[in-house]
Amino acid sequence: MQQELDSLAPCKDFDRRDFVRTAVGAGFAAAVLPVSAQTIKTSSEGLQTGEVFVPVGDFKMPAYRAVKAGAKNAPVVLVISEIFGVHEHIADVARRFAQLGYMAIAPELFVRQGDAGSYGEISKLMSEVVSEVPDTQVMGDLDATVAWAKTQGADTSKLGITGFCWGGRITWLYAEHSPGVKAAVAWYGRLLGPTNPLQPSHPIDGVDHLHAPVLGLYGGADTGIPLETVDKMKAALAHGSPAARRSVFRVYPDAPHAFHADYRPSYDRQAAEDGWKRCVDWFKSNGVA
Repeated sequence: MQQELDSLAPCKDFDRRDFVRTAVGAGFAAAVLPVSAQTIKTSSEGLQTGEVFVPVGDFKMPAYRAVKAGAKNAPVVLVISEIFGVHEHIADVARRFAQLGYMAIAPELFVRQGDAGSYGEISKLMSEVVSEVPDTQVMGDLDATVAWAKTQGADTSKLGITGFCWGGRITWLYAEHSPGVKAAVAWYGRLLGPTNPLQPSHPIDGVDHLHAPVLGLYGGADTGIPLETVDKMKAALAHGSPAARRSVFRVYPDAPHAFHADYRPSYDRQAAEDGWKRCVDWFKSNGVA
């Protein structure tokens, strides 16, 4: 994925011993090292955080869960990672939601195909892991994650989903798949393109049955997602389901791909902070609060 390569230029080196992955949500993926000095660290004070295991049939899928300690009936936000899996940045995003009162769950959706965090080369990560993940598997895993959240006392009638890059595309697809989603926020996720047996459709193909309104947050300087694809998606949404017609885009003209990723040189603080505020407001205004 060229936009991932473009956004991984050299940056200030942290001590790599601080960023070795030991469990889901701990440390950073090998492909993103070294990480930037601007990396945000959200406190876990007052939260219950860490790795959990979600049953998907006989399989136990690891996930990072963050929620306020003792919380009851917390609304749920699914946090979907980029191609690097659930590393420290995704865990931090989950903690940000938890501090706002949500149960945030970031499932490790690549785990059956391999350990995304262990790959140092993006080309191998894409060919050996990411490209081998079927969309149907991901949809089932997310359904199982929601079911698990309900068993933990969360209020799954207030369900949101957000994701970044690869996870942005999945965010659109899950809002098309699940009638339980109330609102979705997709950060620079691919909207259209070639299909194959494992990825048989893209977000633009499912606008007629989009169940929840989606806020799309995109960068005008994203070399991997041309603005003409955003324009095509806008046109399709205008003729889609009622939720599709309520969906909106915010394009940051000078922002590159991965502008929310504070651990990478692609980070655009102004766009990221504005996008985060819009994300939180979108969930609140659409019944996920």
